[in-house]
Amino acid sequence: MQALLLCGALLLAGCSVPGGRAALANYYDFGPLPAAGAHASIAGTAVAPQPAVAVSVAEVTPAAWLDSSLMYYRLLYADPQQPRAYAQQRWAMQPADLFGQRLKARIAQAGGVAASAVDGPTNLPLLRIEADDFSHVFESPEKSHGSIALRASLYNGRTLLAQKSFAARAPATSNDAAGGARALAAASDAVIADMLAWLAGQPLKR
Repeated sequence: MQALLLCGALLLAGCSVPGGRAALANYYDFGPLPAAGAHASIAGTAVAPQPAVAVSVAEVTPAAWLDSSLMYYRLLYADPQQPRAYAQQRWAMQPADLFGQRLKARIAQAGGVAASAVDGPTNLPLLRIEADDFSHVFESPEKSHGSIALRASLYNGRTLLAQKSFAARAPATSNDAAGGARALAAASDAVIADMLAWLAGQPLKR
């Protein structure tokens, strides 16, 4: 009985339950993968179907301030240089990991090969991605968008084959964490479509 009362007190106080997640927090991911053949889009602009590619994908490296499951937002109208974290909303895992999972799923869905860089085949080019921004940006209290920026480098062994920066922003349908999560998922899908088109134009075979 005392254990139940203690657990209830911890939950009401918003504390972490040992071995579990923080109480009262809402968790978000990118949602289900759209059906094959569906086009990624931002604000109604269709993105071309994704080509099939074969690469070994390393874990996405986040900027130091993104190295957690916190959901960040930025107020351009107040202090644009200060990233802030939502108090009771979190990503289900680091956003860099969510992006990496989504990228691999999209490659496989398009009929390509996305091998792990840890134990993947050595005859595939290696794709490394660094994430510089992944935030919900408020242009005003009434208008916001999801903003992501990444840098992709393609290697053949230790030889750099190509490198390109990718960025996208998608309007948020609501000015809260849920709207930001949806906008960042849409921006991620658009970047992935651009990234796969870029990869398709590279010498992906040794």
